[in-house]
Amino acid sequence: MKILLVAATKAEIEPFLKHYSFGDEVPSEIIIGNNQLNVLITGVGMVATAFSMARVFSEQHYDLAINAGIAGSFSSSLPPGEICLVNEDTFAELGAEDGDKFLSLETLGLGKSTYFPIISNLLPVQESTRKVKAITVNTVHGDELSIQKIIDRLNPDIESMEGASFFFSCEQYQVPSLQIRAISNYVEKRNRDNWQIQTAISKLNDYLIELIKL
Repeated sequence: MKILLVAATKAEIEPFLKHYSFGDEVPSEIIIGNNQLNVLITGVGMVATAFSMARVFSEQHYDLAINAGIAGSFSSSLPPGEICLVNEDTFAELGAEDGDKFLSLETLGLGKSTYFPIISNLLPVQESTRKVKAITVNTVHGDELSIQKIIDRLNPDIESMEGASFFFSCEQYQVPSLQIRAISNYVEKRNRDNWQIQTAISKLNDYLIELIKL
């Protein structure tokens, strides 16, 4: 099976790369068991993700694409270190303002802003993995008023800066997809002392190693 592993930054999947002795450079292609794996580091944000994935998908066919990364949690039931599987992701800022109301692309009749994975059973994820609703943003939330507004409007479980672009790209090329996120922090007023990025990365990569080797 040919798999594309997508991450915004090398740091988010570096333990996975080191586990397979990849060295300092991200490999273009490796073999793990019966799987051929390509690694794509897109850069941070939805624009970089969509561009990088379109370039790769236009050149090669993949049986499965996996987006792996960290995310912020809106819920105390998703603490730092928790692994979750995204089953819905929305471009939270894509639309228009009408006074104090937000109009989505769906409301405007201009398309859609919510995307879903193309389901595949090629790599079965653990049944216990939490299924979550995500939003994708250009600016991560760090203000109490804006946090409450996005909760009232979309009630997301987590947020990232790439997830919906990943699903969008996979949909355009009809590639089965998985988005796996590890919680690194709560979405709150910005407080780096509360972040647990290394814990999240460690948990994420342990999960990836077990998943890919199947």
